[in-house]
Amino acid sequence: MTESPYQAIKRSIADGIASRRYSAGQVLPSEHELCRTFGVARMTVNRAMRELAAENLVRRVPGVGTFVAEPVAQSGLVELRNIADEIAERGHRHSAQVFALGTLVADEVARALFALPAGAALYHSAILHCENGTPIQYEDRLVNPALAPDYLRQDFARMTPNEYLVQVAPVQEVAHTVQAVAAPPDIARHMGLAPSEPCLLVTRRTWSRDRLAAFTKLYYPGSRFVLTGRFVPSNR
Repeated sequence: MTESPYQAIKRSIADGIASRRYSAGQVLPSEHELCRTFGVARMTVNRAMRELAAENLVRRVPGVGTFVAEPVAQSGLVELRNIADEIAERGHRHSAQVFALGTLVADEVARALFALPAGAALYHSAILHCENGTPIQYEDRLVNPALAPDYLRQDFARMTPNEYLVQVAPVQEVAHTVQAVAAPPDIARHMGLAPSEPCLLVTRRTWSRDRLAAFTKLYYPGSRFVLTGRFVPSNR
């Protein structure tokens, strides 16, 4: 069967990625360049790149370009892991950018979660975690000051909040919920997400010494991350 023009473009890019002619994170030729190379219309090239993006082979950033997608990262849902350790185990480099670290007055929802009186304060941090320079997790965390009084003094560009908290507030219990959401605009911007790209939102509550120690929202780019879980039935 004769290959259509868009399939030829798609195969050429996919073969280049498979053969490592194009490496992860590398910017690909522009649609204009591909039109000239293959002698086709812009809409033909656009269809090929759309399908490659749907297959997680490339990542399109509006107004910037199309990049070879990084290998999809994985994280265990039933475990409480340090993201820096997970990245290191894949042989990659972890880096973090701290966007917020301070105190805020707990709103009604937070007061109910932490069982706090009106006017009580919580510690708040917002941190972007990257793997080889590519954003894979945006962490928005509320922390109980009574269980981690020195939280605001930590350098979270060098140590993750998870790493610190398990030292000072040993984990007693963890609860997770997972849902697909559209990332808030500021988080989408920090993570380099396209407007239509979905996120996985993992909401995590951790208890220590019979009190809620932290309430964390973890945003993951849907095209660059997968959550996994495995358990053994208790009646086995």
